[in-house]
Amino acid sequence: MITLGKYNKLTILEKTENGLILKDNTNEKVLLPTKYCPKKYELKSVIEVFIYHDNKGKKIATTQKPKLERYQFALLQVVTLTKVGAFLNWGLDKDLLVPFGEQKEDMIEGRWYVVYLDVDESTNRLFASSYIEKQLQNINITVKEGQEVELLVYQKTDLGYVVIINNEHKGLVYKNEVFTDINIGDALKGYVKKIREDKNIDISLQPIGYRKFNDVNCNLILTKLSENNRFLPISDKSSPDKIYDSLGISKKAFKKAIGFLYKQKVISIEENGIKLLSTKNNNQ
Repeated sequence: MITLGKYNKLTILEKTENGLILKDNTNEKVLLPTKYCPKKYELKSVIEVFIYHDNKGKKIATTQKPKLERYQFALLQVVTLTKVGAFLNWGLDKDLLVPFGEQKEDMIEGRWYVVYLDVDESTNRLFASSYIEKQLQNINITVKEGQEVELLVYQKTDLGYVVIINNEHKGLVYKNEVFTDINIGDALKGYVKKIREDKNIDISLQPIGYRKFNDVNCNLILTKLSENNRFLPISDKSSPDKIYDSLGISKKAFKKAIGFLYKQKVISIEENGIKLLSTKNNNQ
């Protein structure tokens, strides 16, 4: 079955005046309109397309890339307000509707909101919702302490930043453990610090196994290393401008911090940058 709101790999069946007819392995068919067709293709070859719906609620294919898929979350901007709801730019020519009943607060044109993509089973139409927490569950936890996870920041509170974990759970990054700029809608890598008895999940932006340092620049560098696959292409030989552009600190502060981290055997200083070492000799 061709799945609405998802990428599907379909076979090119035939060319018509309106575009290409595609089919899946159950022989369900869908149109890929001419304006989305690749310049070169072969009949019976496989093409990957995103499936959404036209104005009549009928499935239709596109080679455009949406900013989220069904059952996923993303930060999107309101482009139009109408009598049926707010429409968001999600990367397709046809904007995405947030019905009034799916708006946690009245949306304002031009503003950005974290939303969830779902489908109305009765009308077979995709829609977005800003009721984020009802789509998350912390009853059946699928992550473990120390595990690296994907995060999406969706709310700021007095305690810190509330995040979506692996598109499924709710977690919290405490503000006193944040050493870099974070904004609503940021997609980050993080680590499960603690799963509490009440099923709340504490998240760290630094790999578990590294203790926190008193120096804010050391923690900033550790966070940036974590976000960039344990490597930063800057060193004590880099220009002050490059260091500031990367970290927002002076070269003098950078050299002091990496010197300390190096002596603590937390990082290695390579010819073209700095690298985060194994956690086996470091304690939280």
